[in-house]
Amino acid sequence: MTVNTAADENAALELRENIDRAEERIRLACERAGRRREEVKLVAASKLNGSERIRLAHRLGLNVFGENRVQELCEKREQGAYEGCELHLIGHLQRNKARFVAGQVALIESADSLELLRELEKLCAKNGSTQDVLLEVNLLGEESKTGLAPAALPRLLEAAGDFSRVHIRGLMGIPPKSENTLENRRYFARMHQLFIDISEKKYDNVQMAELSMGMSADFEDAIAEGATLVRLGTALFGARDYGTLGCI
Repeated sequence: MTVNTAADENAALELRENIDRAEERIRLACERAGRRREEVKLVAASKLNGSERIRLAHRLGLNVFGENRVQELCEKREQGAYEGCELHLIGHLQRNKARFVAGQVALIESADSLELLRELEKLCAKNGSTQDVLLEVNLLGEESKTGLAPAALPRLLEAAGDFSRVHIRGLMGIPPKSENTLENRRYFARMHQLFIDISEKKYDNVQMAELSMGMSADFEDAIAEGATLVRLGTALFGARDYGTLGCI
């Protein structure tokens, strides 16, 4: 790895330390839960981090990146930020922006309607691709969040058998903001039970392989309750400067 200035060197050192610290916390959380480290994939949530920083993170060992905003994802992809990496869309996807990601990312973690899945199916048929998705669940019916109500899942899961290019691979959820660890654990436990219940029903074209839950503030609790994907931003890249929103 080549750095050009003292600032570059310090930034690389800080990122290296953050990655090592996060990896150790994941390892210990898996150990406490009686799980293997290989059961949990670290998704680096790289919102508001520029292409050079993503490339640096990749050189330092991160291989999976998640972007929240389609525009930011497209701009950084054009700059070659994700070469050699696995890319996820982890933020809300509007139907009118689906064409920018359909068949072009490894995983869309935030599918939240049958209409969106139908649009992705149509787009993938057009460009000759396939697309893996997770269903985003709004477990507690929070008005401020997107996602499917648990009661809406059966209709969508039954319709999944009609798709040949869009494949449902699991669930994603975000708990309410809370300083209460017990509340987070309860939320994650309920998500995991929903994940298990769906698995047992054996819907066509539905494979409950991934359960994405847990971010920088609560990923250890999520791992304890069965998460297979954890999305870490602040723990890796530090606090984001939202004053630069829209800039990369």
